[in-house]
Amino acid sequence: MAKSGQLVFADGTTIEGRSFGADRSSPGEIVFSTGMVGYPESFTDPSYSGQILVMTYPLVGNYGIPEAKYWESEKIQIAGLVVSSYIDTPNHFQSTKTLATWLKEYRVPALEIKDTRFLAKKIRDEGVQLGRIIIDGVDPGIVDVNAENLAAQASLEGVRIINEKGTKTVAVFDCGVKNNIIKNLVDRNIRVVRVPWDYDIFTLDEKYDGVLLSNGPGDPKTAVKTIEIARQAMERDIPIFGICLGNQILALAAGGDTYKLKFGHRSQNQPCIQEGTGRCYLTTQNHGFAVGEIPKDFKPWFTNANDGTNEGIHHVSKPFFSVQFHPEATPGPSDTEWLFDYFVEKL
Repeated sequence: MAKSGQLVFADGTTIEGRSFGADRSSPGEIVFSTGMVGYPESFTDPSYSGQILVMTYPLVGNYGIPEAKYWESEKIQIAGLVVSSYIDTPNHFQSTKTLATWLKEYRVPALEIKDTRFLAKKIRDEGVQLGRIIIDGVDPGIVDVNAENLAAQASLEGVRIINEKGTKTVAVFDCGVKNNIIKNLVDRNIRVVRVPWDYDIFTLDEKYDGVLLSNGPGDPKTAVKTIEIARQAMERDIPIFGICLGNQILALAAGGDTYKLKFGHRSQNQPCIQEGTGRCYLTTQNHGFAVGEIPKDFKPWFTNANDGTNEGIHHVSKPFFSVQFHPEATPGPSDTEWLFDYFVEKL
């Protein structure tokens, strides 16, 4: 007989569900994603660290889990999972195991709750809430994940050099960087020096042609050291490209401000308009914070067509720019992958 569990919001709302993941309870921030595909990539995206993810698309698990080279990091990053209908009989030529098996390997709890539409509407109307998944009656309590420096937790330890013979060198600040960001740079023959979130790249004699501020989880204001190093890079006129969390970090480093969105953007179909062109791109997104105050000498670069929030900034004269969405996608459309070419040109 299947084991039951509960999804409990901070306001006390409790929904019963069927457990199909790990037999352990877990706290987190309850969020939803409207993505229809790419759940292995989404679940391994470090930007989801500390979050209990509700999938609005009803069928999850139907094509299983591919081998690790297709993941966006080395492990599952979500704190918990909620789906409407879990499929335990996957059918796909790349599948190596079921989703349930994978979740249990990484000790991630998951619940099947039929009315995920109710959950998405609650979050959309009331905003994201802290909560927890409870299995076997073990209540882990409420943990405010946004008070923690999640970027530091998601970052690697030590320095890694990738594509040693690349023609240009880019320092990638790993605040929870997705693998496909690295791949996009390597595909353009860039030598990547992947460094921890707080690494002082100016202590070395090595010359960097550019800096990439990666995606990652949590409140950007907790990444104080990354913000300071980005500020120093701007003082030295080193080209900077920020992605997702990197957009917020660049804004803070330049004197702007950020704020927490009511329920965030998590999907593969967010429409973003490029300022001055009228061109609209479909984008992949995964973030709960946004840029609220554009820094001095910067201008808006992209704007969300749904809610008017900022989706990117660009310096008026220097090679400092960033986007809130994911140009490397995975999952999602690759409409904005040209931004990597734009960055390489600025090197």
